[in-house]
Amino acid sequence: MATYQELLKQQAALAVQVEEARKREIADAVARVRQIVNEYDLTEKDVFPAGRRAATPRMAGKVAPKYRDPATGQTWTGRGKPPKWIDGKDRNLFRIG
Repeated sequence: MATYQELLKQQAALAVQVEEARKREIADAVARVRQIVNEYDLTEKDVFPAGRRAATPRMAGKVAPKYRDPATGQTWTGRGKPPKWIDGKDRNLFRIG
């Protein structure tokens, strides 16, 4: 039976082999795809029709404030934990616009 250290070395060697095999197979797959695209004169729209694109990560952006404290002018977007000045109160009283 192999020792823990020997198994760790085997694991590391196997991880290297896995990564090399993955790179090799990806290169082969890309070559095959390029060959088919050229052979049939395909466009990006042929391969990825509208509405069927891969999901793209959303860019987190700033959100406009929805509530304002008339006493201090502080604002809150309505996301996350409510600030003390609005917590437990009717939010419509603080609504912007």
